[in-house]
Amino acid sequence: MNRYGARRLALVPFRSTASRSRSIHATTSVLKKHAELHFWDKLPGEGQEPVKGVEKLLGPLRADRFAKSMFPITTTPKDVFDVAIVGGGIVGLATAREILQRYPEKTVVVLEKEDQVAAHQTGHNSGVIHAGLYYIPGSRMAHTCVRGAELMYKYCDENNLPVERCGKLVVACNEDEHAQVEKLYKQGTANGVQGLEIIYRDQIKAMEPNVEAYSALHSPNTGIVNYWLVSQCLAEEIRQSGRGDIKLSFEALKIDKDDDKRQVLIKGREPGQNGPNLYVLAKNVITCGGFYSDRLAKLTGGNPKEHRVVTFRGTYYQLKSEYRAIVSRNIYPVPSGGGIPVGVHFTPTVDVRRGHQMIVGPGACITFSREGYKFFDFKLKDVLDFATNMALWAFVLQNFSLSLGELYRDLSKRAFLKSGQRYIPSLTADMVEPSFTGVMSQVFEPGGGAAGDYILERNCLDGLALNLRNAPSPAATGSLAIGELMADAAAEDFEWDKKQ
Repeated sequence: MNRYGARRLALVPFRSTASRSRSIHATTSVLKKHAELHFWDKLPGEGQEPVKGVEKLLGPLRADRFAKSMFPITTTPKDVFDVAIVGGGIVGLATAREILQRYPEKTVVVLEKEDQVAAHQTGHNSGVIHAGLYYIPGSRMAHTCVRGAELMYKYCDENNLPVERCGKLVVACNEDEHAQVEKLYKQGTANGVQGLEIIYRDQIKAMEPNVEAYSALHSPNTGIVNYWLVSQCLAEEIRQSGRGDIKLSFEALKIDKDDDKRQVLIKGREPGQNGPNLYVLAKNVITCGGFYSDRLAKLTGGNPKEHRVVTFRGTYYQLKSEYRAIVSRNIYPVPSGGGIPVGVHFTPTVDVRRGHQMIVGPGACITFSREGYKFFDFKLKDVLDFATNMALWAFVLQNFSLSLGELYRDLSKRAFLKSGQRYIPSLTADMVEPSFTGVMSQVFEPGGGAAGDYILERNCLDGLALNLRNAPSPAATGSLAIGELMADAAAEDFEWDKKQ
């Protein structure tokens, strides 16, 4: 062992003496076997000062660790953090930000399978900031939606991000549907939503001349934002903290305790590639995996039979440019039942990637792949998961006509538009064109009902892991408040406050 190698060994934290000794012994044996070979102390680019370009793009923590090469040649490289968060959607990013803000001494890494953050649900949704109408009073969803909406408006204002508090009408097309309007009013008021009022045909016409409805719930605090852009801002904030890193193209393949049984070792690599294997060592891990939340939870020892994910594809159309100002706010139908689709609705957008549009949608058609953005996307493993999910079958049997209707609307533009024509009868097929497609995840309860709240699975991996098992809409709206919720749970489970 040369002097330089021994000095570098001391830079690796969280390793016991016994663990280091085993690693050194194993590597020394390999080196003795090839004693005729010459090994340099370092490779080109190692042991230098941090490169400013790397620091600007990936943050000072990554730049410093990459330049100084913290990994001894006698060990398998393991990047070390206090907390690893698996999942780079808006909820995972918000959780990382909250932990960094609360605990100024902690280091945090976000591990994301894709080559960008917010690649799936966060980046492919309506962009609505929900006010909190649809959720059971007292639930996590209700609390985090109402609080999260105000936090989201504040965050966008502080960071000069596009956001509009444009309002929303939830319309009842006839007197029979009016009961749903009254129910949402009572529920929203119980949740603390401000400014709600029930209005009728003449008032609706004055606000939105093209809308035909018997009554509507007016929610002035509903808004629109670009969650993909918010996520980029959160990611930048994490990187520039000097204590946070985001590793993209890192698909977590194995999550287990390390040799000392006191920390978590996460093995991953770039999706679709054979290597190299990458390793992250952390004191604790939090999973916020969206489409793959059940599989990630299983890696941490979570229950594989409960809270299984089902994914639904939401197809969007958009009004052609000359028709896009047909309404000036969000227009929603009353909920259709079953707990999944809120119905085809009209939403203006402030999306920096797709521009200012008026989108129409989405539907809610079950996919044949967890990333099934197209009807014929198929993955056998995912189909088998769905086919053996008894809770899903219970839902389908209880909502058979609804399930068939969503499948038909996904295939038929005419059927899709017919849903919107119920309350905007002037809408015609030549006014719309295809837009984007999103996929959302949902967990079903054993009786067939859609899980009506966020689900946390705690004290996995002998108390080292915390899993978020169900986080459908309004998770983007509530993301900053969900970050608070996750940080609270982590502090309790991992005993952070006691250790301070």
